[in-house]
Amino acid sequence: MAALMQTEGLVRHFGGLRAVDGVDFRLEPGEIHALIGPNGAGKTTFVSLLSGRLPVQAGRITLAGRDITRLPAHARVRAGIAYTFQITSIFPRLTVFDNVALAVQSRGAADIAAGVAEALGRVGLTGFDAQEAGTLSYGHQRLLEVAMGLALKPRVLILDEPTQGLAAGEIEGFKALIRSLVPDTTILLIEHNMDVVMDLADRITVLNFGRVLA
Repeated sequence: MAALMQTEGLVRHFGGLRAVDGVDFRLEPGEIHALIGPNGAGKTTFVSLLSGRLPVQAGRITLAGRDITRLPAHARVRAGIAYTFQITSIFPRLTVFDNVALAVQSRGAADIAAGVAEALGRVGLTGFDAQEAGTLSYGHQRLLEVAMGLALKPRVLILDEPTQGLAAGEIEGFKALIRSLVPDTTILLIEHNMDVVMDLADRITVLNFGRVLA
C-alpha cells in the first residue's frame, strides 16, 4: 500500500544542532502512528517540517504521492494536513463557536453552522458554542483545539502532546475520541505518556538526536 505521507532524507539544522538529521518516515492511511523520544530528540521540529511551519533544508515530503516539500503551511492545510500544537492555540477572547467557525470557513464550507456543530459533537463540546474559549477548563481547551483541527476535514491530523495537562479521566475520554477518528482520519501523535502511546498506536517511531532510532 502506498504511504499517505512520506519523508525521504529530511533535514533541518539550527546552527550546529542537527534537530532533524536525514529522517525517512512513512505514515500509512488510517493508522495511529506515535512519534516518541526524549526532549530535544527533534519531534516537534519534524512535525513542523511536515506541516510547513518550518522550511526543509534537504530531503523530500510527499502527501499521497504529491511532492509538498516547498508548499507553504496554509496550502498544506488545504491539502489535508491539520496540526494541533503543544501549547493550546485557541483564540481565547472568541466564543467556542467562532473558534471552530474560522476553521470551517477556511476550507470554504457552505454551511458553517453545520460544520461547527459536527466538529463540536465529535469532541463532546456540544452546548459550549456561546462560551468564551478562554474561560473553558484546560481539558476543554485541548478538545476545542482538536475540534478546530477536525473542522478542517484533514486527511492527516498531527497532535503534539495532546494529553499534557489533562486529568486521568480526561485522558480516557481523549483516547476514546482518537480511536473514533480512524480510519477516516490518519493520526500522527507526539506523546510522552507511554500508557497513551501503547494503548493507541498501531506503530511507533522513536527519534533521538534528530535521527530514527527504531
